[in-house]
Amino acid sequence: MKEKNTDIRNVFLDDVINIINTSRSAAVRSVDFCRVQMYWNIGQRIFEEEQQGKERADYGTYLIKNLASELEPNYGSGFSYRQLAFCRQFYRLYPIVNALRSQLNWTQYRLLIQIDDPCKREYYELESVNNGWTARETERQINSQLYERLLLSNDKEAVLAVARKERLPQSPQEIIKDPMVLEFLGLEKKASYYEKDLEEAIISHIADFLLEMGNGFSFVARQKRILLEDDEFFADLVFYNRLLRCFVVIELKNGKLTHQDLGQLQMYVNYYDRCEKLPEENPTIGILLGTSKNDTVVKMTLPEDNKTILAREYQLYLPTQAQLIDEVNNVKMAVEKHID
Repeated sequence: MKEKNTDIRNVFLDDVINIINTSRSAAVRSVDFCRVQMYWNIGQRIFEEEQQGKERADYGTYLIKNLASELEPNYGSGFSYRQLAFCRQFYRLYPIVNALRSQLNWTQYRLLIQIDDPCKREYYELESVNNGWTARETERQINSQLYERLLLSNDKEAVLAVARKERLPQSPQEIIKDPMVLEFLGLEKKASYYEKDLEEAIISHIADFLLEMGNGFSFVARQKRILLEDDEFFADLVFYNRLLRCFVVIELKNGKLTHQDLGQLQMYVNYYDRCEKLPEENPTIGILLGTSKNDTVVKMTLPEDNKTILAREYQLYLPTQAQLIDEVNNVKMAVEKHID
């Protein structure tokens, strides 16, 4: 009887704690969105005042500098010239106040308004809302050139359609990027670390790794033991993707990918398809992750109709925009040459 009363008290306490935490989170979101609305209203007012002096080319800059000099001493750096300029830009890019998203805070909107490409800006806005990204996560995805990396294997409309929830991903290429950027692991760019170091770093930063993997991933197993008669094998990492409705087996290689690596991964994928997959689930996807790859070797090793084995490069630093633009152009040239 005493144990039953203790259980009831524990449930009661958990319920009250949950109410408090939920209310606090809602209050923080409410304050964050009030701040977004405040900056939007300031931007609108600046824009309206600016239009009255539109015959003077430098009137907008003069107006904002004067306003900042009045506000910043009393209200702090949140009303500096730079912040007020963001407010004006914010209003011009998002002129309908009712279209503002309450899930996004001012830091996220400030990141978005600095993106010139409207399609790219829309993608990050939608994905921030769809995935509940924090401001730090939104910034990380922008800095890692997520949008550009997805465009390497997809067209723009397909990427935006998934973000708009107009369609579900139809292939792993629509979710899994190439290259994958693992700068959050904190590993130095050198060949002296082992594959186990890479694996341990991923497990230690599993939340960041899931974010980099893409939508719908959940962690299943590490060093999954596969016993085939008297032989033991161990798959490095196993995930499940609820959008693609399939297992995803990842093999980590600290070096250039080889045809032997592809053969080993194919065996793991076959095992999951034949022994773990449910009838209603889709075929298992295998991802071979290494520092570099020979695309011709990959194509010659895998069947022509291969849709489940992906060879992907990873890098331990954020790519530059110039690097990705060059890569996109190379892909376009290869496609055009194939068509010709």
